[in-house]
Amino acid sequence: MRPATATVIDVCCVIAFVAIGRATHHHGESAAGLASTAWPFLAGLGVGLLVTRAWRRPAAIVPAGLGAWLGTVAVGMLLRVVAGQGTALAFIGVALAFLGLFLLGWRAVMVGHAKWRTATRSGH
Repeated sequence: MRPATATVIDVCCVIAFVAIGRATHHHGESAAGLASTAWPFLAGLGVGLLVTRAWRRPAAIVPAGLGAWLGTVAVGMLLRVVAGQGTALAFIGVALAFLGLFLLGWRAVMVGHAKWRTATRSGH
């Protein structure tokens, strides 16, 4: 998988998290509101991907997936504090769960599919 494709998938996962959260809490669906909530998490995603050099193996669960997940949550929450946005403990838990499921989940599907294809081709 190309690094740009993996990055687009990761960004879509983060945007989905933000959009669902904003809709759930009735914060509106304006582009400005979405951007205001998303930027800390997108910055965290960027940090996580850079630190783990995710471009080398972008679909790998380790290190790219873990870096994407933990960078998004840790740096994202830190930036929310700096920006004066909320970081309630329950919100951190939801962010860890949702982003873990999505950022690690699509990679797990890719790994499983690759193993299935290899087994199918070898006749096992």
